[in-house]
Amino acid sequence: MTTDYNGTLIEVQHLGKRFDKLEVLKDITVDIHKGDVVCVIGPSGSGKSTFLRCLNRLEEPTSGKIFFEGIDITDPKTDIDRHRQKMGMVFQQFNLFPHMNIMKNLTIAPVKLQGRGQKEAQDQAMKLLERVGLADRADAYPSQLSGGQKQRIAIVRALCMNPEVMLFDEPTSALDPEMVGEVLNVMRDLAREKMTMVVVTHEMGFAREVASRVMFMDEGYFLEENVPDQFFANPKNERLKNFLSKVL
Repeated sequence: MTTDYNGTLIEVQHLGKRFDKLEVLKDITVDIHKGDVVCVIGPSGSGKSTFLRCLNRLEEPTSGKIFFEGIDITDPKTDIDRHRQKMGMVFQQFNLFPHMNIMKNLTIAPVKLQGRGQKEAQDQAMKLLERVGLADRADAYPSQLSGGQKQRIAIVRALCMNPEVMLFDEPTSALDPEMVGEVLNVMRDLAREKMTMVVVTHEMGFAREVASRVMFMDEGYFLEENVPDQFFANPKNERLKNFLSKVL
């Protein structure tokens, strides 16, 4: 099944997710448009990461539909692997292959999954490494990099697939505080270049500065969403007011 696309990159309709008796996501409906930077915030255990992982079916939704570029990716007949190639994902942990050097980590998926030539994949990888300030680490192994460097490499690895959207699951939460800024700077650059991004984050300053919309999640529901200025200055929902009073 397809739906009209019209700049709506991801359309979520009545999404639900259960783990046995635990209902983690409850009737979520949201649109993400091309060029949006959507930051999802909320307390731990509110369903944020599950929501993000449902967008590319790393978690299988229990109910509802998700359309990506107008195609129902919750339909069992859909080739989800083909669509996942257009959805870059960056996790809390870096998930780099420890036995491969950085260049190999960056080029293996474009060559094997997209059938691109080795030289083309390496040229693109080197340009992206230059962009994040790590061109001199192409021959290094993950064990030789800091946490911040590994996370920048993880972002580059996702970008090497030329995705339509980048999904970030708390990409700075495993980093030492002094390394957070170097990763957020890469994400700021992507936002400036109009990369569509959905970011689950605890970094309120980043959400306020970069997001086109901020969404607050608690107990499996999206309780409030707004542009950053209004979201942080004039929250309407009592639960959001209480949350912001503790984190700002």
